[in-house]
Amino acid sequence: MTPNPKPNRRSVLRGSLRMLAAGTIVAGSAGLAVKRQRLLKDGRCVNRSVCKSCVQVSDCGLPRARSYRKATEA
Repeated sequence: MTPNPKPNRRSVLRGSLRMLAAGTIVAGSAGLAVKRQRLLKDGRCVNRSVCKSCVQVSDCGLPRARSYRKATEA
């Protein structure tokens, strides 16, 4: 087994940028999840008032969602 070669500037920079990109993706995903939970807790629409494709429409208490449920019951 050969020992790992000494890291050069290029490989250190590449690794750092890779970790920065991964961290940015993770932080962005966490931020979106927190925002969605905050909007649900505040009673605001999380799907830009498009009830047809919203997964929360059955539990939503907003007036537009209630009227959508009433209209699609029949």
